Amino acid sequence: MNTAQKYFQQQLNNSEFKHSYLEEKTKLDIEYQLEELKRDIQAVKPVDELIKKIENIEKYLMAV
Repeated sequence: MNTAQKYFQQQLNNSEFKHSYLEEKTKLDIEYQLEELKRDIQAVKPVDELIKKIENIEKYLMAV
């Protein structure tokens, strides 16, 4: 484990840092999934494929 990984692991022990990190990671994950969905809509992907992606986003949101 390198220095950056050790530092990150130490920071995860801080509950405030961990909460902020997970919150930001969640936001970025959702943003990425929505951008991907947007590209698929613009590319006129099949409706079934779009619905599947929407359902995946919903599942992710429910798990958070």
